[in-house]
Amino acid sequence: MQKLCAALPGDLPAVVGVVIHRSPWYHSDISAIYGNRVKIRVREATPHEKLEYGTVYFAPPDHHMLFTGSHIELSRGPKVRFARPSVDCLFVSAAGAFSNRVVGVLLTGGGSDGAQGLANISSSGGLTLVQQPQEALHPTMPLSGIKEDRPVAVSLSELPLILVALAKGESITPHKPGVGYFVRQR
Repeated sequence: MQKLCAALPGDLPAVVGVVIHRSPWYHSDISAIYGNRVKIRVREATPHEKLEYGTVYFAPPDHHMLFTGSHIELSRGPKVRFARPSVDCLFVSAAGAFSNRVVGVLLTGGGSDGAQGLANISSSGGLTLVQQPQEALHPTMPLSGIKEDRPVAVSLSELPLILVALAKGESITPHKPGVGYFVRQR
């Protein structure tokens, strides 16, 4: 996430929501960890906060983060797939709020959290991506996403280029079906 945040421009015409399964017993300063030497704003989400372009919002520990259109809602609802915060909760809420304007990305991790959310994004007309399982430290989450949905597997090194291109409305075309993207200039 540090490399991804460092590669995103400060004027990104998009909002980025991030769920990391963090311990509710240990609180870390997200902006200190992920915001050092980056151009994009990085912050831990707060209740009822207005979504702003050029910002990466991290779900706080032990809270689901939901995008409700123009604002963030936080919930201590039941765990989803043994997780709170849950990637599924973020993806399902984003798909409901923004339909085909959502890009869901599932990176390294254990368990199957996020897989159902990817399917919701796809059914709403959005785009779904997963980290190439062979390069993931823990490939279970990307593999679960592939099993549940039909995302495109991309290299982590390509991801910032893809996200910036999509946010700017540029076309992207896969190298070959299901394996990575390259950006086509407008």
